[in-house]
Amino acid sequence: MGLLHLRSHAMLLLVVPVCLFSFSLPYVVAQSDTKTSARALDALLQDYAYRAFVRPRTRTGIVYNGYVPSNLTGMKIAAMRLRSGSLRKRGVKIYKEFGIPIGVTESPYVERLVLVYQNLGNWSKTYYPLPGYTYLSPVLGLLAYDASNLTATNLPELEIRASGDPLSITFQDMMSAPAGSVAECVWFDLHGLTNFSNATSGNTCTTTEQGHFSIVVESVAASLSPSPRREKKKSNSKVWIIVVPVFVGLALLVLWLHKHKHKKKMEQMQKAAADVGEA
Repeated sequence: MGLLHLRSHAMLLLVVPVCLFSFSLPYVVAQSDTKTSARALDALLQDYAYRAFVRPRTRTGIVYNGYVPSNLTGMKIAAMRLRSGSLRKRGVKIYKEFGIPIGVTESPYVERLVLVYQNLGNWSKTYYPLPGYTYLSPVLGLLAYDASNLTATNLPELEIRASGDPLSITFQDMMSAPAGSVAECVWFDLHGLTNFSNATSGNTCTTTEQGHFSIVVESVAASLSPSPRREKKKSNSKVWIIVVPVFVGLALLVLWLHKHKHKKKMEQMQKAAADVGEA
């Protein structure tokens, strides 16, 4: 009987981690698929943004509006070529919704770079789903690329960083936040991570790096349940609720087996003593 209990508890220990993994796997796969499609979109928009440059001579510091494929109608793109030194020393006062201060540098260093602007419009939720939140503005992107070859495609992004004042994003096409809700800035970096911060002046966000940005509020339904930032704590608590009783049960089982073994040993000793006539 004790061996049967031991086997059942051992099987439970094997089943629990497998169940937890199987429940989390679809979410991980979905996140991976979304990240992949967003990165593929960045590569496509880089190609179409570069096509906006007028040839044979492209002027530095001029915004060139591009056109997206017909199957992505609703998105807007633009491109601006800059000298690296000019970007660092002068910045760009206004580039669409972005304000770029003095002191922005790129890595690795290039002589000239292109800043590609993205406005995902009605495609924002498709490429950057955010469960539990409602978008008040479209997702805007700002990505930097090498400008040495304006016909190149599938270029890797340069890493740009503000060393002094941060970049600002002032959202123009924005809905009002529902009464009682608080608007938040959301930043999706190029590694698929989501970061939240406070909005300033109601429609302005700041950043020290490139990526994709928007303003959101927590959904009404989500306010009754944990937000994504609390979900991790909730998930951890669920794991402990499942795992702790198992370990407690195992500890009690081991204690019972120890007592049972001791009792059997005492019975054997008493029987042996009785056989030789000793108390």
